[in-house]
Order: sequence, then structure tokens, then C-alpha cells
Amino acid sequence: MRLIKTLRFSVILTNLALLQQQNGNHSPSRGRGKHQHQHHHHHIHNEWWRSSATQQRRKIRWSLVCGLMLFILGLISLFTGHVASDLEWYSQRLVKHSLGRLDGSRREPIDIWKSKYSKFFYGCSERGRNFAPAKRGRSSNGYLLIAASGGLNQQRTGITDAVVVARILNATLVVPELDHHSYWKDDSDFVNIFDVDWFISYLAKDVTIVKRVPDKVMRSMEKPPYTMRVPRKSPPEYYLDQVLPILLRRHVRQFAESVVQLTKFDYRLANNLDDEQLQKLRCRVNYHALRFAKPIEDIGQRLVMKMRNMVPHFIAIHLRFEPDMLAFSGCYYGGGEKEKFELGEIRKRWETLPDLSAEEERARGKCPLTPHEVGMMLRALGFANDTYIYVASGEIYGGEDTLRPLRELFPNFYTKEMLANEELKPFLPFSSRLAAIDYIVCEESDVFVTNNNGNMAKILAGQRRYAGYKRTIRPNAKRLSALLMERDKMEWDTFAKKVKSCQRGFIGEPDEMRPGRGEFHEYPSPCICEKPFSDDGGSNDEAHLLQQVPMNSKAKVLSKYVEEKQSKKSL
Repeated sequence: MRLIKTLRFSVILTNLALLQQQNGNHSPSRGRGKHQHQHHHHHIHNEWWRSSATQQRRKIRWSLVCGLMLFILGLISLFTGHVASDLEWYSQRLVKHSLGRLDGSRREPIDIWKSKYSKFFYGCSERGRNFAPAKRGRSSNGYLLIAASGGLNQQRTGITDAVVVARILNATLVVPELDHHSYWKDDSDFVNIFDVDWFISYLAKDVTIVKRVPDKVMRSMEKPPYTMRVPRKSPPEYYLDQVLPILLRRHVRQFAESVVQLTKFDYRLANNLDDEQLQKLRCRVNYHALRFAKPIEDIGQRLVMKMRNMVPHFIAIHLRFEPDMLAFSGCYYGGGEKEKFELGEIRKRWETLPDLSAEEERARGKCPLTPHEVGMMLRALGFANDTYIYVASGEIYGGEDTLRPLRELFPNFYTKEMLANEELKPFLPFSSRLAAIDYIVCEESDVFVTNNNGNMAKILAGQRRYAGYKRTIRPNAKRLSALLMERDKMEWDTFAKKVKSCQRGFIGEPDEMRPGRGEFHEYPSPCICEKPFSDDGGSNDEAHLLQQVPMNSKAKVLSKYVEEKQSKKSL
């Protein structure tokens, strides 16, 4: 199927070359009627005509070459099977680029609230027909204990990967243990944050999951569970070569089961897995099985409804601006000697951190934007002063003084503390549960914005892509930082124009997701499918592409494509 699509795209690209040639043949004739001009004007016109014709020949040559290249790559992929997986994406990008240049038009303005192409995409993580059901009982290779690590969202990635590892090992997964010793000092267990019964039942066909190791198994064990820590981003082969033999040889008696515990389990599975079904399993875990516990889900949805009752559309901003996070970054945020001393003292907690240059870190785009900078970015992108925003955050360094510039830019400013009040009290001692409430509101928002590239930002970006490319804005920090430093030297309109330019490619459009880009949890490409576009009830990929072409060029391209199909039928 991918090969067929690629060959179709190469046909379209070749047709584009013919269309450009037609346009090129027409354009000089418009100038020939002016031969009554003076001789030097005629000479200038001829020079212009020759230059234009040369450029058109180059365009024709480029399109023909691209079409032939795609055709050749399609043939290669037919025999090798190694190219077709990514070829379709590059074909679509190339065709879209060529279509967009047919009439020389500039790029269309972007809808800041919603991608116009989101309706063509949807999450697709269904279990494949050949994905064997989970092994149970004695068919399993033993019990896998997982100790997750970090905060809520770091642990979420660990839980997701733990399910996949259990599948690889053909092991029974015990509901993972959450980290009670991290910086956040939250003693919440899995059952306090996630719906454990739903988690087990939803994944029953993929992996056998139990709440604890059965007592009879624990009594039969002569040794405590074997404990090990696997390297970060280990491939499936590592688990099969290093972990599975331990599981198999620790059967202590004929009717006993082996138990292995993996500790500090965060990002311990490779990002790219060759088996697409395992990647889809990751998506089923992350986007379906990990449903929040009812008390958290209820209050989160109530906050969403309160925002919706005030306004049809709202922005959720995830602000990471806690003192420890700022200290760790090694950046300077404009707070003078007081800030340098306070953050410097906090930074001493990490003995192994290198000395960093604040200026160099900012130039590299490693510093999270301040609340004020986030506000300026959003106003420059076109969000009005009366836009409603929900701010998801922990402790903000500098408190209200730090938030005041953002409030002035967006007076309709809300947080969970403002909206929930008394309802929030039972959750206040638990940072992970508070983070889960924010997660729900951010996921349900019309636009999600982040000032950082942390775990929550990445996971939510991936989930919103999976949900049909809901608008997600992350700062192009490297370019924005330089631009923000020059803000006082330019008019607002100039600043806004430059912000819009540097944020292209960072606002959650479908074409931002390229094969192999970034972390899987942020770019879950195997789990996102494209809906067929149809004018007459049938599937028509080329018509879908034509939706992205300016109206004055669409009819020409369509007529060429129809002629091509008719000529094939006559053969």
C-alpha cells in the first residue's frame, strides 16, 4: 500500500512539472505585446525573459528529477522493504511543497486555535491480528516487579515501558511500585493515582497483570527476588539476553515461579522499536490503560467544565518555574544578585553539576521561558488580551511578582487553587495527585502551551497528537531567546511577525512529526493514522493533498490527475 501511494505521488509530481511548463509557456507571451517600447526597454525585457525561462527550466528539471527519484525509491522499497516505512511521509512533504509553489503564493496564516488538518488524523493503536494473546499461569516465564522512578510523568513513561518489557519477556507484570523517595516526597501508590482495575482489565489481552505476587509463590521462594537495574534505553535484545535467562533459571521448585525486580525504571526501554506492534502497545498503555483514579478524574473534569462554562475556548499553560528546576538549569532570569545567591545555594545540592555560563545556556535554548516571556510569545502569536488561560504549575520562584506580568497580559487567569478551593484540600499533601489534576485540564484544553521541554510537556504533546493534533505550542527557545533579548529595539508589529516566523514548526501541526524524530512518547508516529479524504464516499489520497493547494491551482492539478487516471483505464 505504501509503495502504491509513493508511486502515485511521483506521478503527481511529474504532472506538476508539466503544469509548471504550461505556466512557463504562457508567461512570456504576456510580455511580447510590448515590443513597441524603446530599444533599451526591449533589450531589458529580453534579458528578463531569458532569466525567467532559465528559472522555469530549472523548476521543471527539479520536479522531474524528484518524481523519478521517488519512483526509483519506490522500486527499491518493493525489493528491500527498508525504505517504504518513511518514504510516504517524505513524498507527501515534497508534493505539498511543490503544490504550494505552483502560483507563487505565500504561506497561509495559521489558525492559532486549531490545525486545519487535524480532522485528517486520528489515533490508531489497535491490537494487530497476529499479536498473540498474553500467556497466563505456568505459561508465563515468571513475575516482573518494577520500581518506577521520578515524578508523576517520569513514572508514567516507566509504567508504559514496563508493560512492553513484560510482553517481551513473556512475564506476568506486578502493578508497578511508585517512587516515594524522589524530590517530591510523595507517598502515593499506584492505586491512589491510577484506576488499577481498569489498568489490569484493559491490558488483559496484551499482558497478564496482577496486583501483587501470590502468597504461595512468595512462600515457595528460597531467595529474595533478584534485583537489577538495566541500562537506559536498552533494546529488546538486552532484555532477552540479560533478564530472561535470570527469570528462567530462578524457578526454585517444580511448581514455583521466578521473580525479578527492575529498579529505577525510567526510560529503560529503547525509543525506537522495530516491532510496530510493541510501539502500538505503548500507546494503548499510555493513552488508554493509564486512566486516573476516580477522585482525581472527577475534580479534573470539574475544573475543565468550570473553564468551559466561562468561555468556549481556553489555553492551558504548563509553567515549570520551581526554584530547584531553575537552579538545575544554570540560567539567569533577571532577579539580580538575590536570585544568583538563592539559586546558587540550591544548586549545591547536586555535587556533580558542572559550572555553566548562563549566557551560553540561554543562547543554546536551554533556559525555560519566564511567565512574562510566555505571555509575550502568546500575544505575538495573536492571542488577545481577553483570552482565558489556565496555569498549571507547582511553586513559582518569586511568587506573585513573577506571575504579575503574565496576569497583566492575560487578566482572565486561573489555576486549580482558584477554581477548586475547598475541593482541593484532600490533594494538597500529594504533589503527584496535584500534577495529575493539572494533566487532565491541560489535556482537555483547546491549546496547550509549555515553557519547557520536560516529561509532562513531552507526554502531553504526544497524547494531543494522538488525539488528532490538538493545538500544542512549545517555544522555539533558541530563536526566541535571542529575539526576546532584542525586544526593546523593535516595534511590536515587527516583533510579533518575527515570533510567528520562528514558531513555525513548533505549534503542533501534522507535518512537524517526522520519522524517527525525538522521544517516542512525544512523537508516537506508529500510532497516528491518516483518514482517507473523499468527495464521493471513496478513499482518495490525492484529493486529500489537493485540499492543501490554493483554489486557483487546484482545478489545474486535479484535471491533470484525472487525465492520468483516464489514460491508465484506456490501456
